[in-house]
Amino acid sequence: MTELELKYGCNPNQKPSRIFMTEGELPIEVLNGRPGYINFLDAFNSWQLVKELKAATGMPSAASFKHVSPAGAAVGLPLSDTLKQIYFVEGIDIDDSPIACAYARARGADRMSSYGDFIALSDTCDKATALLIKREVSDGVIAPEYTEEALQILREKRKGTYNVIKINPDYKPNPVETKQCFGITFEQGRNEIDLSSPTLFENIPTQNKTFSSEAKRDLMIALITLKYTQSNSVCYVKDGQAIGIGAGQQSRIHCTRLAGNKADIWWLRQHPKVMNLPWVEKIRRADRDNTIDIYISDDYDDVLQDGAWQMFFTEKPEPLTREEKKAWIAKNTDVALGSDAFFPFGDNIERAHKSGVTVIAQAGGSVRDDNVIDTCDKYGIAMAFTGIRLFHH
Repeated sequence: MTELELKYGCNPNQKPSRIFMTEGELPIEVLNGRPGYINFLDAFNSWQLVKELKAATGMPSAASFKHVSPAGAAVGLPLSDTLKQIYFVEGIDIDDSPIACAYARARGADRMSSYGDFIALSDTCDKATALLIKREVSDGVIAPEYTEEALQILREKRKGTYNVIKINPDYKPNPVETKQCFGITFEQGRNEIDLSSPTLFENIPTQNKTFSSEAKRDLMIALITLKYTQSNSVCYVKDGQAIGIGAGQQSRIHCTRLAGNKADIWWLRQHPKVMNLPWVEKIRRADRDNTIDIYISDDYDDVLQDGAWQMFFTEKPEPLTREEKKAWIAKNTDVALGSDAFFPFGDNIERAHKSGVTVIAQAGGSVRDDNVIDTCDKYGIAMAFTGIRLFHH
């Protein structure tokens, strides 16, 4: 098959629409559903991310994509009991499935943004992973293979319309890529920079020059994630998973704040008050996510006022105060931060420090590098200048 006709493009009025190959056959097979234009953009970008993560770390990897940027990305490390609870994986045995662990982490990092995601898996989709996917609101999944059990589960999702794509893992695109804008064709070499190179963290201008193996792994995850994130972008990573991604902002400090706020929310979801919220029976997963998001925000009264809390809780919870949130966030440590280009000012480091960042990888080359380095030294942060820019548009 060299081409596939689509229902429409980005919007229903954009017709005709198709994906096609100018040379050779399409490297995909649609096993179920009818993926659309945006579905395929998410599928192909997310597949590149997880394939590269697997190659760099040697671990099964997963990504949760929304509107051509990752909401989450992770490798298949085991989940603690706390993470199992906040990722809502109860009732599914994922301990023996690294790819299921990877997807639980990728989806759980930013559940608000992952609602209605497109999923990418570096390895075969097994039964445990399919059961996780089945219970979430999602548009589709791309993977190199599916077990028969997993495929049957996925084919029953969304009344039989769930999008399931199988991709040839050996497919290698042309080294030169093209795209059109305003009827004009752009051409460039594909971004095939190797982000698993041991030389990536050799240029360390800060006083602290210590990068543990876990820190290097997390920084690689951050940089590979950024490689497929709409720029400007920064990514916070902890324990093998992205916990905050700031994408598509015009100002880098806005990226850092946005991603840092997401990282803080991820950490606050582990606060004892949040984990012990007295939910009403059979509350919908989306309602639970939305309610948690409001409960830990400054607008908590929207779900705690009389007439509102009864819809979500069996009894009225105590609010999570600003002082409690600040104290809890201060306990988050050993967070890695990657940036797709240089930090122009030390204010980015100030914000990153508030979310527990201890290691940073960024391009370097700003006229204010000295200010950025001084700010890192102020907090004992180790920072590497990679000399690599990772813009993606």
